[in-house]
Amino acid sequence: MSELNKEVIDLVWGRRTGNGVSDTVFCRWTQGFVFSETEPTALEQFQGGPCAVIAAVQAFLLKNVLFNCENSNWRECSEEERKAVLCNTLSEILETACFNKSESYSLVTWSKEKVSEDNASISDSHPESSHHTMDEEPSALAAEELGFERFHTIIHKRTLKTVGEMKEAILDLYDTWRNKFGVLLFLYSVILTKGIGNVKNEIEDSAEPLIDPVYGHGSQSLTNLLLTGYAVSNVWDGDRECSGMKLQGIHNQATVGFLTLMESLRYCKVGSFLKSPKLPIWILGSETHLTVFFAKEMLLVAPESPSEQARRVFQTFDPEDNGFIPDTLLEDVMKALDLVSEPEYVNLMKSKLDPEGLGIILLGTFLQEFFPDKNSVIPDSFPVYHYNGLKQSNHNEKVMYVEGTALVLGFEDPMVRTDDTPIKRCLQTKWPYIELLWTTDRSPSLN
Repeated sequence: MSELNKEVIDLVWGRRTGNGVSDTVFCRWTQGFVFSETEPTALEQFQGGPCAVIAAVQAFLLKNVLFNCENSNWRECSEEERKAVLCNTLSEILETACFNKSESYSLVTWSKEKVSEDNASISDSHPESSHHTMDEEPSALAAEELGFERFHTIIHKRTLKTVGEMKEAILDLYDTWRNKFGVLLFLYSVILTKGIGNVKNEIEDSAEPLIDPVYGHGSQSLTNLLLTGYAVSNVWDGDRECSGMKLQGIHNQATVGFLTLMESLRYCKVGSFLKSPKLPIWILGSETHLTVFFAKEMLLVAPESPSEQARRVFQTFDPEDNGFIPDTLLEDVMKALDLVSEPEYVNLMKSKLDPEGLGIILLGTFLQEFFPDKNSVIPDSFPVYHYNGLKQSNHNEKVMYVEGTALVLGFEDPMVRTDDTPIKRCLQTKWPYIELLWTTDRSPSLN
């Protein structure tokens, strides 16, 4: 095993102690990018684990299908169109991950000589192995036969100097991405393109692997790397300091967003760079799985209205999401929003916003005073879709997009309350008074 491969293993799977990565966890990650038979543009996930990669690729693939494709029926796609859109998506993620755009790109694929040796050694029991081209996956070697150790001895890195060369190579390797091990080969390509040292510098705890070696789940750093090109461990905007230690967050508006059920449970707070992306596509995180929520309505990601901006700025001074701030911070909030912030005026506002003298300013009261006209550009209702790559989590165990209608109200209306499902609670971290009406008998699953 080369030193380079060992570094990748340590970063992805952790420094191995005892028995190392279990065969079960490794096998769960040994799959390619395979399209559903019932939904031409939806990727299937065979087992729990690789959703961190598959959901991210699915989100960017939907971006290209919905907003970059000339086909009027986005749910219909020929085999040639699927090949083009998948390869374009993989190229885009690699390009985003490249730390310095003037540097080269890395593709991890099969070592030709070693693959030939392995295929030859088992050709008696697997005659189909003789049909492989040099860069195809050795499909004769099942995950059980290949194993964790052997897999890492028969892969190698290819270096491409330009974006054009990288895109051409990804297209040539289409069968490799689609066949067994395609997900892992692409993940390793992203990491080596980014640079192992750069990934380690961005992860909060470099000893924490990108894939949990016990349960097989991808970390938040891995999700962020694929979504934004940065392997930071947090989802808030910008950097924060805690006990003299800098904690890195997201620094730019993401193309594809991220929302998590964990925010509804108050475990974290997703910043606006992920919560309000450039396109209306969001990865949704549950405790154990990642799915994708999307729409075609571009008004969902229109520039912030003044009241939305005010809400966001106010909440930066309320990191624990209490819904209020100490009145001592009112002047800072008003300055940040370019409101009149002369001391006399601020004191007058304190008295008006906190007539009982409790020493706090409520978010709702603040918005009502300074931004009474919400001027929201979001339509009252719009079609939405949800994707879950696991067959067992889909109706009739067929991976298909679940279609629905979202109603976004400016207040809670008991008359139109629909349900209290995990997907609704997750989406309420973005739209507090959203209601969802799905075309299926049950709400789509986040798990």
